[in-house]
Amino acid sequence: MKMKYKIKSLSIVGLAMLATASGAFITVNAADAKKPLALSFPAPTLKGTPETLPGGPNIEPNSDTPKPAPLVGAGVKNVALGKEVKTSVNPFTGEASQLTDGKKEAFDYDTVEMKKGTQWVQVDLGKSFTLEAIALWHDHRYIQVMHDVVLLASDDPEFKTGVTTLFNNDTDNTSGLGVGKDREYFERHYGRVFDGKNTKARYIRGYTKGSHLSALNCWQEIEVYAMP
Repeated sequence: MKMKYKIKSLSIVGLAMLATASGAFITVNAADAKKPLALSFPAPTLKGTPETLPGGPNIEPNSDTPKPAPLVGAGVKNVALGKEVKTSVNPFTGEASQLTDGKKEAFDYDTVEMKKGTQWVQVDLGKSFTLEAIALWHDHRYIQVMHDVVLLASDDPEFKTGVTTLFNNDTDNTSGLGVGKDREYFERHYGRVFDGKNTKARYIRGYTKGSHLSALNCWQEIEVYAMP
């Protein structure tokens, strides 16, 4: 007697047990499929490239081409959109909430500025997520190098325990967060995307210490990509 089986289609986020030719069963998770992260870029600044830009072994070469997009799960979303933001000091231009409002154009009114020294901004995602990628725009009104860019993730809002360092280019530890091994880079309209390293965290904190053009700390947008 022959038996016929009908396999129903799988949900994009569903799990299924499928039989192989040998009769063994494997678990398939459609959400595990990876694809390049699709970012929405703001328009490039109308200001031209300065004739003199900083250089050296600790600074990546200036480039008009963004780095290859990281591979992320097919269903990732920007889970930082509209979420609460805190800052180490009160901004004197703009408001902290602008850093997760989805606006990142090279306009003065889309930029949040804080005083000099090492300062931080912190996003509360509302709950813990497994981080796949984080995209930052500090200030692409000008082609500049931001100093002491440090990106941390934790479930502790005080960042005293369970802290994961996702990026650190403070090679001389002037900000006191540890010696970084990453290189400085030029701010461009395509921002910078960092690997989330599958870190489970609720809070994202980013540090800066001015740039080669200004001692002020400027931010435009933070996007955090994870499965909702």
